[in-house]
Amino acid sequence: MSAFLEVEALAKNFGGVQAVKDVSFCVEKGSICSVIGPNGAGKTTVFNMISGLLRPNSGHVRLEGQALTGVPAHRMARMGLGRTFQNLAVFGHASVVDNILIGMHSKLRSGPFSAAIYWGRTRREEVAAREHVEKIIDFLEIQGVRDLPVGTLSYGVQKRVELARALASEPKLLLLDEMVSGMNQEETEDIARFILDIREELGTTVVMVEHDLGIVTDISDKLVVLDFGRKIADGQPHDVISDPTVIAAYMGAEQGAAA
Repeated sequence: MSAFLEVEALAKNFGGVQAVKDVSFCVEKGSICSVIGPNGAGKTTVFNMISGLLRPNSGHVRLEGQALTGVPAHRMARMGLGRTFQNLAVFGHASVVDNILIGMHSKLRSGPFSAAIYWGRTRREEVAAREHVEKIIDFLEIQGVRDLPVGTLSYGVQKRVELARALASEPKLLLLDEMVSGMNQEETEDIARFILDIREELGTTVVMVEHDLGIVTDISDKLVVLDFGRKIADGQPHDVISDPTVIAAYMGAEQGAAA
């Protein structure tokens, strides 16, 4: 039986620099997998190849046996993939509700004629979309800011809105790129709780790129560790974080930062 997500021998070059070298790993359905490693290890590059923002020089990505490699990024949502980004990608002047509605674009099927007269199918889709948005707002506990411009909200709440928009397309696979970066302890704990709820209540498979070892070891079923573009470890959190190769990679990164 094949894995839910299969990443096979991915490689990516930028000019003369090989950023990712022969990276392979699998993710089981309904699990939380975290991709970790020092700065510059190739984590976001791997994410961008999975989500179609970058085309690998070699290798393959499959979701439920269906090839994702070479599929344009704009088609990924219809194939069941949603993601957030390391840097905020929200529309600051739009309301929370409108930001989340944008995430539902891939689910809408009405043609331009029916949309122009706002009747029949278009009207039913609009009603259903707004009902779905309200469920997401309740799920992520942002009812109190639903009508406010996102740009007026705190950084932590803006990240929660970005997560809500990613959930709007009802993804089977959710990619979270450094979701808790820049958050305080309380905000980090809230996001950790929501990620667990996304897996348990929505049945969504989650893959995270993350620097915070506390959150990844607490909530992940599996860790994949990259260093200098290569996979150096892959397994359950308590086994991976005690792996001498992983410890050496992180200690080396810390020593380099201190130098």
